[in-house]
Amino acid sequence: MLAGLLLLTGAVGATACWIWLRRDRRYESSESVAAAYDAWTDDRLLERLWGDHVHLGHYGSPPRRTDFRAAKAAFVHELVRWSGLDQLPPGSRVLDVGCGIGGSARILAKDYGLDVLGISISPAQIRRATELTQEGLSCRFAVMDALDLQLPDHSFDAVWSVEAGPHMPDKQRYADELLRVLKPGGHLAVADWNRRDPQDGAMNRTERWVMRQLLNQWAHPEFASIPGFQSNLSTSVHNQGEIATADWTRETLPSWIDSIVEGVRRPGAVFSLGPKAVLQGLRETPTLLLMHWAFATGLMQFGVFRLRR
Repeated sequence: MLAGLLLLTGAVGATACWIWLRRDRRYESSESVAAAYDAWTDDRLLERLWGDHVHLGHYGSPPRRTDFRAAKAAFVHELVRWSGLDQLPPGSRVLDVGCGIGGSARILAKDYGLDVLGISISPAQIRRATELTQEGLSCRFAVMDALDLQLPDHSFDAVWSVEAGPHMPDKQRYADELLRVLKPGGHLAVADWNRRDPQDGAMNRTERWVMRQLLNQWAHPEFASIPGFQSNLSTSVHNQGEIATADWTRETLPSWIDSIVEGVRRPGAVFSLGPKAVLQGLRETPTLLLMHWAFATGLMQFGVFRLRR
């Protein structure tokens, strides 16, 4: 029995690696990012497993065991408090850059009374975000490129962006656009996957290979470091104050393994979508494991950024 289980586990692992090595989602342009997110949205696998939020969860300080979906919602509330968005009066306008299927936008609108515009480069995400948003809730969604926001200067009381930066080929332009649309005295809240800063040590051979996989598998042109993106924000011609940062790697680290374990906890969510969804889940598993390794060893960090007035 045990031997059979080990053979099955080995076969599943080998299949996952074979699928993973044969295909990647190398960044080519904004269209390649949109296509990747369209596919992830349309197959519904991530939504069935993870709910409204594609981003990581916050497990507290120190981290404690909790439901994966609850940790994702907790992340939104933690970032709201840390960045000061909870100080905004009801009706304040917020731009959610890289809104996914609208999970954060709905929390900002429902729990904090904010008027939210969520944008994504993925038409499928915007369509699904709109479908999931109940009538009467003060949030709406639009397809838009974060590097070319079709929005007036100083038009939002707050700008919110979670895990969108790795998809931006021009980090300075990304920072400039976030700050350009922010009103003087407004609040900025950014959370991103960041690489170790080069000044803190060059990558060794293993780390270089892992980094290449993390970039190629999920349509990332490059990761910024925490000091690097802080500098992008601080030196922007649109900056109006001091940029504060923090490292939430420890608080978010359990998310990577939970992302995989959810498939075991909710097998019906996968199998109900058919064999293609099972293969897709297997295809994502090696990258999730590499992400966990990278964040656990310091190759990657989870950076949060806010504008301090």
